[in-house]
Amino acid sequence: MTTLFISDLHLDASRPTIIAEFENLIVTQAVHADALYILGDLFEAWIGDDADDAVGHRFVAAMQPMRKARKPVFFIHGNRDFLIGEAFTREAGMVLLPDACVIDLYGTPTLLMHGDTLCIDDAPYQAFRTLCRSAEWQRQFMSRPITEREAFAKQARQESQRYTTTASNASIMDVNPSAVIDAMRSAGVRRLIHGHTHRPATHALEIDGKPGERIVLADWYGQSSSLRISPQQQPKASDSRS
Repeated sequence: MTTLFISDLHLDASRPTIIAEFENLIVTQAVHADALYILGDLFEAWIGDDADDAVGHRFVAAMQPMRKARKPVFFIHGNRDFLIGEAFTREAGMVLLPDACVIDLYGTPTLLMHGDTLCIDDAPYQAFRTLCRSAEWQRQFMSRPITEREAFAKQARQESQRYTTTASNASIMDVNPSAVIDAMRSAGVRRLIHGHTHRPATHALEIDGKPGERIVLADWYGQSSSLRISPQQQPKASDSRS
């Protein structure tokens, strides 16, 4: 009995090796697990289910063993793929979960999030997040021709790269400790799993005098990585090239 968690794959045609590593993860690990959870940023960019995305098609094909084995796959939106809709999740055989949600993980209530809402010190990002998650913004964006959406996504990625490489922004792009505690306290849990920050680690913390843990998933820019949790074992991360 094992449950797998992955996040921040950023699948893109420019990184075919990473796509191949995901396909390998499905047939060697995920298909034998109890469930697979994808905690956001599955793709480098997603401009709508109506776009003819070659990487999206390859992802759907890669998920076929999971559908055939009737293994559940759960997905939470990230900041790069929040426009993934019901059409694509249904085609891929995924269940869309809210960000955040609590699951019963072998008897331990566990909070799952993408993680970007915890980075409250990054005010410019939080303002943009609020804007682009609004129904009106998404309606206007989806009404644009696909070529315009592609150009917007390309520009947004370039601006994001410039922003994240600025030294003065490094600290504010990580989670706020108080936001973490507040989220876990509100959810009534002492374990949190999230991605987004690309800073994989397991952090011990204290919530109202009781021990807790925050597990941060790794990104897939350099290599594939997954978190495995089973009833008898402590959470264990694995990298494909370790």
